[in-house]
Amino acid sequence: MSTRPVAAAKIPKDFVQLPDPPQPEDMNNWTYFNSLGNGAHLVSYLGNEDTTIVTSEAYVSREPTGSRLGLMAPDLLVAFNVDWPACVARNGYVISDQGKPPDFVLEIGSVSTGRRDANEKRRGYAELGVLEYWRFDPSGGEYQGAPLAGDRLVEGAYKPIAIAQLDADVYQGYSTALNLHLRWERGQLGWYDPATGEHIPTFDDERAARLAAEARAAEAEARVQELEAELERRRES
Repeated sequence: MSTRPVAAAKIPKDFVQLPDPPQPEDMNNWTYFNSLGNGAHLVSYLGNEDTTIVTSEAYVSREPTGSRLGLMAPDLLVAFNVDWPACVARNGYVISDQGKPPDFVLEIGSVSTGRRDANEKRRGYAELGVLEYWRFDPSGGEYQGAPLAGDRLVEGAYKPIAIAQLDADVYQGYSTALNLHLRWERGQLGWYDPATGEHIPTFDDERAARLAAEARAAEAEARVQELEAELERRRES
């Protein structure tokens, strides 16, 4: 569900856990989300790890249940001001435990899931009260009907979120829930800070910053050694 370690809790015998998540129907979640480290990037950017859930392919249920019937398992779920250990204990997100539906869910489209993403799942997430529901279609719209689409819950019904075409191969929409721009860019999923217009920090950014800092430290050390050598030569002359 997440890369964050959580201490194992003792589960009472009569405690109802959600079923284990379903087996993925495709590799799209890994290809366009997990392999890029998006979960870790979002956790770091959104902060407040003790009260913010960022998880993938975990069931969402209104009440505890041992049945898979009617359960939803989004490719990405984000919820703020909630109880992460309770989510782990239940083996999924139970709305009655958390006191609120998730703030944001996203589905990554594929040949096998695209039609359901745009229809049945849209209705299902609205019924659960999920504040925002987003769809990302790596094919550019063949699976879900659009490269990028989002809906926000207004008076119990989803209303489409405006999507702007920034370029021939770039589409972008603003998530109020995350305070981020979601971007479909040449078939890749991106997360952009509206304040800076820059992508949120990634592993590559962190690596580049670390290497740059190490290079600056090495240059500074070399300058110190040169000065010490020069001082030594002057003392000897």
